[in-house]
Amino acid sequence: MKRIVIITLLLTAVSAVWAQPAPGTPWTLQDCIAYALEHNLTVQQSALTVQQREIDLNTARNNRLPGVAASASQNFSFGRGLTADNTYANTNTTSTGFSLGADMTLFSGLRNQNRIALGKLNLQAATQDLEKARDDIRVAVAQAYIQIVYKQEILEVAQRQVTIDSLQVERLEAMINNGKAAPADLAVQQATLAQSRLTAVQAANNLQLARLELAQLLELPTPEGFSIAVPARREPTLPVERPEIIYEEALGIKSVVKAEETRLAYAERNIALAKGGYYPTLSLNGGLGTNFYTSSGYPNAAFFTQLSNNFSQYVGLSLSVPIFSRMSNRNQVRTARVSYEAQQVQLDQVKKKLFKEIQQAWYNAVAAQSKYESSMQAEAAAAQSLSLMQAKYENGKASVTEFNESKNQYLKAASDLAQARCEALYEAGLLDFYRGKDIKL
Repeated sequence: MKRIVIITLLLTAVSAVWAQPAPGTPWTLQDCIAYALEHNLTVQQSALTVQQREIDLNTARNNRLPGVAASASQNFSFGRGLTADNTYANTNTTSTGFSLGADMTLFSGLRNQNRIALGKLNLQAATQDLEKARDDIRVAVAQAYIQIVYKQEILEVAQRQVTIDSLQVERLEAMINNGKAAPADLAVQQATLAQSRLTAVQAANNLQLARLELAQLLELPTPEGFSIAVPARREPTLPVERPEIIYEEALGIKSVVKAEETRLAYAERNIALAKGGYYPTLSLNGGLGTNFYTSSGYPNAAFFTQLSNNFSQYVGLSLSVPIFSRMSNRNQVRTARVSYEAQQVQLDQVKKKLFKEIQQAWYNAVAAQSKYESSMQAEAAAAQSLSLMQAKYENGKASVTEFNESKNQYLKAASDLAQARCEALYEAGLLDFYRGKDIKL
């Protein structure tokens, strides 16, 4: 598992470096997602949690190994003490001791095995949480990306409005010079042109703010020079599968569900760990030891001679049988069972929330598709109406007010069409994402 996580992170990092465009080059949606997965702080935090769970699992596995410890001591005694001939006298004594001990748990109610299993489940859940964080970033980047596409289309509509109004001002100026138009009509059209330019400035500012939002999501130091590659224009399609079918597919692949299922397995295993408190614990221990002893005023054997003579070894078994733990073991089991039931509820809530999200996305996609089709018809009708009104206006059969009203209706229809198209593409891409596919716009 550890190698898989490390390899996945390395591949993500390498792909992100490869995917990052050269300075000044527009970013595709895939570029933005790859860069965000590498640099987003939330994703990095989840990756660190995975590393911590790997360490926890390693600790649980190593608990099966014996523990070995060495010790040394040096003591000084003044006054009455034991002499070499095993009598007490008023003398100063020193003692030096060395020991090496080891202990190993042979049986503890399968608690070590259960802790290892819990460590594996914890690591698995953290890995799935990491994938969920990556999924959230993918959706957030796609949403910010489509907003830029929409703002760009709105800016294009506003610029077309400026172009139309500019041409009409030039036409009226020429007609006034020929005595075929009144100055009042020119003043009205100039005011309309000024308003159109203001609208275009606001649209450009909105586009810049949308770029800033995506740049911040990507953790870019500055949005200067950042731009996106406008995806090839394609028609949004109505979702084919019903939300129930999409939901069944999502249950088996979405990390948010798999993480909670893993935590449910963790809670179940934790019950077995708590039950281990009812079982006895059997431990094996052994060690080596020696010491050196001196008494002032009395003959003492040499240092290494005493170490050799006093060398000892021991080995033993220790059995601890729980008899009464003040109901602690029972309450630990009860607490573990309550946690298991709580996790079942949490899993049900996550599934319900996922189904709700898919239902909303599906109905939004259907509504967006219908809105898009209606907007296409409205835009086509408004364009035809504007063409006819422009011909009447240029032939003196319609006023400038009527022309501007028709033009504004067309520009509003074009704006509505751009919005409906972006919404339909995003909602359809979101449904594909719930089915485990990449988001495409």
